[in-house]
Parts: sequence; C-alpha cells; structure tokens
Amino acid sequence: MKTLFITNRVPFPPKSGYPIVVYNTIKGLLRMGVDVTLLSINPNQHAVDVDDIYDPVFEAIKFHHYNINTEANFIGALFNIFSNESYNVSRFFDDEAGRLLEDVLRETEFDIIQFESLFVVPYLDIVKANSKARLIYRAHNMLFDVWERLSQSEKFRPKRHYLEFLARRLKAYESEQINRFHRVFAISEPDRHHIIKLGCETNVDVFPVSLDINEYKSDALQPNFPTLFHLGSMDWIPNREGIEWFLDEVWPDIEELNSELRFYIAGRNMPRKFFDYDSDNVLVEGEIFDAVEFMNSKSIMIVPLLSGSGMRVKILEGMAMGKCIIATTIAAEGIACEHGKDILLADTPDEFYRYILQCLTQPRKWRAIGMEARKTAEREYDIDGVSQRMFQVYQQLLNA
Repeated sequence: MKTLFITNRVPFPPKSGYPIVVYNTIKGLLRMGVDVTLLSINPNQHAVDVDDIYDPVFEAIKFHHYNINTEANFIGALFNIFSNESYNVSRFFDDEAGRLLEDVLRETEFDIIQFESLFVVPYLDIVKANSKARLIYRAHNMLFDVWERLSQSEKFRPKRHYLEFLARRLKAYESEQINRFHRVFAISEPDRHHIIKLGCETNVDVFPVSLDINEYKSDALQPNFPTLFHLGSMDWIPNREGIEWFLDEVWPDIEELNSELRFYIAGRNMPRKFFDYDSDNVLVEGEIFDAVEFMNSKSIMIVPLLSGSGMRVKILEGMAMGKCIIATTIAAEGIACEHGKDILLADTPDEFYRYILQCLTQPRKWRAIGMEARKTAEREYDIDGVSQRMFQVYQQLLNA
C-alpha cells in the first residue's frame, strides 16, 4: 500500500504537538508495512534544516519538502479582506510547491493521500487532477473554533472583530472543502461532532494522538517536590494566553503556600516578559532539548488553557510519564480522562489553588493520580492500537 502524507510542517524532530502527531502516525503505519511518502511545506516560522535530520523513521520514508514564507503581514492581511480566501490558509499555498506535488504524483501512483490539517487543503485541486488515490482529510483541531474562542477573550474591539472575521473565513473554507474527501479523520470525539455540524456528509473517524508508550519511562525517585511545571510552544496563542492568566490570577496566591515551591515554564519562542516575571520562584527555561527528561524531573503539570481545540499532546505525554496534571476543562477536551481519578480539572483561580494545595499537602494523592494517568495512556493512546485501526480504514477505502 502506497500512501502520501501532505503536511504543513516538517514533522522532524517530533518535539511539539503537530510534529508528534504526524511522526507517530507515520511510525505506526511503517510498522504495518505501509510504503510512506511525505511531502512537507517547510514554513519559515517552523523551518527545519532537513540536512540535519537523523532519524530511523526519516530514513524509512521518501521525503520531499518546499521552503515557504508564511508570515502574516499588514498589506497581505488588508488585501485578503477584499478576497474570498481565508488568510490563515492561503499563506501556505505556493505555485512552486504545487509543481513539486505534481512531480511527486507523476512519479508514483498512490493508494491513499492524507492531508494533515486544513493548511494543506489548498493543494487538493492539484491532487485531484493528477491522482486517483483515495483522499483523507485529517483535522488536527477545529481552527475556526480556536479563533472564535480567542476573539471572545479579546478586550480590544478592533482586534476582536478581526479575529471573528478570521474565524468566519476559516469556518466557511472548511465547510466548502470537507465533502471533497473520501474520508475525514477527527482527532477527538468533540471535534468529530463539530465536523458533522459543519455539514460533513462523508464518514468521520476519530483517531487520537498516539504515543510510543515505551519511550516514556519515568523514574519515581527523580522528580523534585514540590515543583509545578508547564511545557508548551509559546508561538501558539492559547498556550501564551493561558500562562499569562495563570501568572496573573493564580500564581501570586500559590507562591505564598510554600517558600520552596518552584514553577518551571518551558517551550519554544518564549516571550521576553515571562523571563522578566518578578518572582524568584518562577523559572523560565525556554526551549528544552529533551521533553521526557524535563517532565521526569518535575512533579505536577499545569495546563491552564482558556481557548483551543483538538487534543493537547503535552497532556498525553504527561499522562504517559505518570504525572499528576491539573488542567482546565478546555485543555483536557477530547482526552479520555476522569476528574479526580487520572487528572484534576480546574477552571477558576480558586480551583487551581485548592487542587495545588491538596497535592502539596497530600503527596500520595498526586502520585496516585499520576499512576492512573499512565494506565489511561497505555490503554487509550498506544501507537500500535491506533495504527492498526487506521490501516483497517485504509483497506476499507481501497476495497469500497
């Protein structure tokens, strides 16, 4: 079976959400004997030097990429207002990238072509004109929903109206394109319901983030206690917004609980203001080399998202590491977890304060929740089980 993946980022190295999802999908399908070709847009914002990739998964696939500048600019945004296109999506299309895709399609007759996110859907017409493959659209999140939630929390009226405008354009574009595929994959059950509400008439399957659980090995003796930590890319607005809220509304009271309590914040593209935060107990590390080692050395994971969609990969990684996670309901949306059993859900400063206090005063509680989280990750998100189900859907499409 020959499969082509089209992605809006190079999924190597798999250090953040989108690359981890794509990387593990490809890794799992390779184990099933699928012949994989990958064509990646390589945007300047997340540019990867492909000559520096050393990875057994990379060596096992055929790889093509195209460098592109996707940065937003005032002039482009202004002219886009008078068009019918989504500015978020149109920035990922380039004629030269389209010609590269045509060459790839001429070289190989694919059975399955999987579009990984809405950002690469502008290349759908080229695929339809040059291939008879069965086509799959995988929604990593509901992009319009992310922008709608961001607009609701924006106090500056002109910016709020523009965010609402972007959300409407994204929603309209996805609604127009979604029925042009033979199958749609959602990353969570809530997202599946959103997709159906968009008017999707084709079958929608749920394929969550998968993890190679064996790579997440925790050392119960290593975590420093008491420590809180957050790990996430700060170029994603919901992460940045959530940490700003936590530092402003929650941390000042938490800091008074224990003079030895430390809050570690790590992730790429860290804003300067986090480094300048006025607290000796907030330790900002920026981008880290080894996420597993970072999580292994800390005790309680904080995920205070106020907006967002899809599935939080870092929460799943934290669960796989056996971490006690305190997160907002939005952050945990779509994840198979239960409050008080394998996660703690907090949506207000008072709730965060109460659960952090419980963890500090009842160490057995956070350890027990972490152990249950690991069991959930093993049961629900192991790479082999998810890959086998996806391979079965591929076979169904080819036999239809």
